[in-house]
Amino acid sequence: MSQFSVDDIRRILRACAGEPDSISLDDDISAVSFEEMGYDSLARLELAARIQQEFLVNIPEEQVDELRTPDAVVGYVNPRLTVA
Repeated sequence: MSQFSVDDIRRILRACAGEPDSISLDDDISAVSFEEMGYDSLARLELAARIQQEFLVNIPEEQVDELRTPDAVVGYVNPRLTVA
């Protein structure tokens, strides 16, 4: 399976939560917190659900709050891709 990337996060966020008013998803968002971008916990849970559907990597609900940036999500998902 290919690597999971910030581009995947951009695509999923646009599909499930739309484009934020505070920042362009086309900018370098890798280290920007989801909160700073304007995404609430519901949007992050939807992101996690879509990652599970598409990439077969489960992000437990309690882990979702700890993954505060796109980089953190990528770092969590990629090592689990080969296991999934």
